[in-house]
Amino acid sequence: MFLKIFMMVLFFVVTIAIGFFTRKSATDVDGFVLGSRKVGPWLSAFAYGTSYFSAVVFIGYAGQFGWKYGMAALWIGLANAFLGSLLAWYVLGARTRAMTHHLGAQTMPEFFGSRFNSRALRIAAAAIIFVFLIPYTASVYNGLSRLFFMAFAIPYEYAIVAMALLTCIYVVLGGYMATAVNDFVQGCIMLVGIIAVIVAVLAGHGGFTQAVISLSQVPNDIPGTAGMQGAFTAMFGPDLINLLGVVILTSLGTWGLPQMVQKFYAIKSTSSIKRGAIISTVFALIVAGGSYFLGSFGRLVASDVPVTTNGTPVYDAVVPTLLSSMPDLLIGLTVVLVLSASMSTLSSLVLTSASTLTLDFIKGNFAKKMSEKSQLLSIRVLIVVFVIISAVIALVQYNSSVTFIAQLMSISWGALAGAFLAPFLYGLYWKRTTTASVWVCFIFAVGLVCSNMVIGFIASPINAGALTMVAGLVIVPLVSLITPAPDPEKTKTLFAESYANLHEYPIDSND
Repeated sequence: MFLKIFMMVLFFVVTIAIGFFTRKSATDVDGFVLGSRKVGPWLSAFAYGTSYFSAVVFIGYAGQFGWKYGMAALWIGLANAFLGSLLAWYVLGARTRAMTHHLGAQTMPEFFGSRFNSRALRIAAAAIIFVFLIPYTASVYNGLSRLFFMAFAIPYEYAIVAMALLTCIYVVLGGYMATAVNDFVQGCIMLVGIIAVIVAVLAGHGGFTQAVISLSQVPNDIPGTAGMQGAFTAMFGPDLINLLGVVILTSLGTWGLPQMVQKFYAIKSTSSIKRGAIISTVFALIVAGGSYFLGSFGRLVASDVPVTTNGTPVYDAVVPTLLSSMPDLLIGLTVVLVLSASMSTLSSLVLTSASTLTLDFIKGNFAKKMSEKSQLLSIRVLIVVFVIISAVIALVQYNSSVTFIAQLMSISWGALAGAFLAPFLYGLYWKRTTTASVWVCFIFAVGLVCSNMVIGFIASPINAGALTMVAGLVIVPLVSLITPAPDPEKTKTLFAESYANLHEYPIDSND
């Protein structure tokens, strides 16, 4: 217990110290929100990766999909690395950095407003982010409950308050740079922790070969494939279609999430983007691949996993059950690992929400003239407000029978990425993209996700989210071709000026 407490205290001290040391970089809005667009490849890559993978992935998704698909869940981790990280960096990175710099855009709604010359579009994008990021932020806390109780025998409520307070302190102090530096430290903890945990779990089940043999002998209870032998060690598992839905949602989704894409706004140069892409991919391979690989052995402890009243396994308990027999030192490391994953994602989400609400909703609408000081104050206050709201929602969910938030990552990603992915991608590459096509994509994605929450015509919110993303890639070009084209001279000038020095960032000594 002493070791576990010591590790936690050390983690808290380092985290707060980083907030104090980086506060000088947060003296203006650009510095607070984007680190003055001078963030290097290592910090950017780790910020991207740690924002990507929270406790929702390590505890929730790894447990749920490892249980359902067995070792085929590894495809999710591989897709997260190569589609959600590598390809995203190469396709979006340089163009995002160039065009947002030229437009002076600090947030995704500001990009839409400037790129398509529409104030209404900017406000709508800000509203979508506000509505769907807050509850997703609350879901980040969920992965901590069982691990904290297992490690320290303390109530979940205390874990939520500690995490919320700690995140508030360092983000309010140092803004983006505090988040980026802490993400690097937390990312290192995640890398070491994942590897150590996998080795310990496999050793506890007779080594890799014996663990795979034992998994191959687990009876298959997946409807429609119950006769399939060795389903949980098969290459594509027992349920390929639903596995594909998870792959699309969790990999393609990052292309349209504001808290992810914003990392490209802040990076300092094209060469940094190229290096960051490799670093981010390796990070994702280890963290995402390791998480789903670990979760794939969840059925080896099936007899110890609690079940709901209808006999369904409690998926959030699968990974904690796998870890419960590890030595105290490793359990302590795992708790710090999950806390790191959660706090890095939480900090990114609240910073995105607060800056979007201030810069795209309050400024220019409710406050016609906001000084730099007023904007900074507003962002800092809203960070505290968002952390409190998300903590309250998480506490209410934990102490009631409401299970809605447990699936909210799927719903949130589906609405946000479904609405933003296609308009953002085409907006970077295609001059013919129209404002009308962006509106149709926004309405379709949010409408489909919200109506499916009520009616449930698509059984899985994951598949519904994946559908919105893929459909958006078709909707935007189709609507653009049948609606009036934007001013060709203006778009030609925008693209020419934005990408004139695409491969030579920084543009000048003042960039």
